[in-house]
Amino acid sequence: MRPAATVILLRDGAGGPEVFLQHRVAQMDFAAGMTVFPGGGVDRRDADASIAWQGPPPEEWAAHFDCDPALARALACAAVRETFEESGVLLAGEASGAVVGDTGRFREARRALVSRQLSLAEFLTGTGLVLRADLLRPWAHWLTPRGESRRYDTRFFLAALPEGQCADGETTEAVGSGWQQPADALADARAGRTTVLPPTWVALAELAELGSVADALAAERSIRRITPRLIRDDRGLRVDIDGQEFTL
Repeated sequence: MRPAATVILLRDGAGGPEVFLQHRVAQMDFAAGMTVFPGGGVDRRDADASIAWQGPPPEEWAAHFDCDPALARALACAAVRETFEESGVLLAGEASGAVVGDTGRFREARRALVSRQLSLAEFLTGTGLVLRADLLRPWAHWLTPRGESRRYDTRFFLAALPEGQCADGETTEAVGSGWQQPADALADARAGRTTVLPPTWVALAELAELGSVADALAAERSIRRITPRLIRDDRGLRVDIDGQEFTL
C-alpha cells in the first residue's frame, strides 16, 4: 500500500471558508473523474533528509499520524510538493521566516518538479527556501478500501492559502478547479453534479460546520485510521464508514 499525502487548502470567502477542489480527468489510474483535494503518492525523494525544514519536527507529525518520523517527514514533504505541482500554492518561506508570496517566478521549477527533473530538495536548495511545516495541520488518515486494485495509505493535511498566493488549475491531472464553500460542494455531490470519494465527503462535512479558516486551523483533531468498506449489490455501489452508509 503506497503512502500518500493530501492537502485541504482553505481561504476565507464572503460567505465563510472556501476549499480548493480539482476535478480529475477521466483517464487517471486512480479517482478518475472525481472531485478531490490536491495530493498524491509519496516519491522516494520526498524522504531526502536534506530538505530544509521549519516548524514542528517530524517526531510530532509521527505522533499525529501513527508512523515513524522518517515517513512523517516524507509525508509532509510530499504534501508540500504535490500542492505546489497541482495548484501552484507553495508552503515554503525564506530562512528569515517570511512566507513566499507570488509564486509566478517559480513556474519553470514547478514544471520540472512535475516531470521529476527536479526534486523538492533541489528546488528548495536552489531557491534558498525552507519547507514550512508550521503552515500545515494534521486532519485525517484514510486507507483505500480492501479489494481495490490500487490502494493508498493517505494522510490528510490542512493549510490556509498563504497571503499573496493564488491557487490555479494548471495541471494535466484536472479538467477544472476552483474555490467552493464546503456545503455547496456537498450539495453538488448529493445532486450528482460531481462525484467525491468518502474521505473528501467527510472532510467537506466537517469543514461545513466551521465558521472560518482560523477555526479550522485551531480545531482539535484526534487522528485515527479509517478504512471504508465498499458494498456492491442490487442497490448499487455504497460505502460503509463505521456503520454509516453513503451512496457513490
